[in-house]
Amino acid sequence: MARVEMLAPEDMIVSEGWGTVLSRFAKDKPLGAAGGALVIVTIVAAIFAPFLAPTDPLSTNPRAALMGPSSEYLLGSDWLGRDTLSRIIYGARTSIYVGFLATMLGTLVGSLLNVFSAYRGGTFDILVQRVMDVLLAFPTLIMALAIMAVLGTSINNTIIAIAIPFIPRAGRIVRSAALTVKESQYVEVSQAVGCSSLRIIFRHVIPNCTAPYLIIASALLGSAILVEASLSFLGLGVDPQTPSWGSSLAEAMEFWEESPWLAIFPGIALSLAIFGVNLLGDALRDVLDPRLKQL
Repeated sequence: MARVEMLAPEDMIVSEGWGTVLSRFAKDKPLGAAGGALVIVTIVAAIFAPFLAPTDPLSTNPRAALMGPSSEYLLGSDWLGRDTLSRIIYGARTSIYVGFLATMLGTLVGSLLNVFSAYRGGTFDILVQRVMDVLLAFPTLIMALAIMAVLGTSINNTIIAIAIPFIPRAGRIVRSAALTVKESQYVEVSQAVGCSSLRIIFRHVIPNCTAPYLIIASALLGSAILVEASLSFLGLGVDPQTPSWGSSLAEAMEFWEESPWLAIFPGIALSLAIFGVNLLGDALRDVLDPRLKQL
């Protein structure tokens, strides 16, 4: 049975090896490679935060409150005497954890729901798409704020609040690919020989929707990190005791004039993380989207 061209990149990775593929990617997409490096640095900081952070991010030292950058506090300290560098490093853990899980949950649920909807069609498809239209009517941050107001402040509730607005945004992209795959000859042949709908969906439709799924997931990851920071900035995100870039920015507003480093350094960390994700996402889109290869 024929395989579509969209699977070619996977075959290439198996035949050439990851090292060759990554080196070629870095050569062809240097900005994407730079973005990937920023993402890797953020992930490493999140994973190894207990070893990289100079001090406990929750430990206070009133005698060192609002101290500027020095040999003791490389990026200064906040109004409670907590080390800014340690809180930034641990804030990466919060952003990566919430960002990745919210993106995976939202894109996975939206993609699977819309793949089944596209394949089945009829009344089920109409009902699902009307629900998607309702969810799309609300901006991501506004819906996340409303969900957090109902669920309450916690890191898991933040993941749910960000994932739900992502469901229609990921689902619509994957649905368009599923509709194309549905009309392919190999799907029609599978139907003719009596294959079940579930077998066709998981054997043929979903694998051939992997590329658009990866593209939309990489694009939404930066948005997830930004929304988490926005919710924490407004006091509706993670628990106030949990180090977060957004909460660090919120706390810095009161001391902006006398201690600007409290906002500058978390802002730089947040900007670099989102910038890296966006660069990597654009490069992945260029590599994985077959329509762009033909231009």
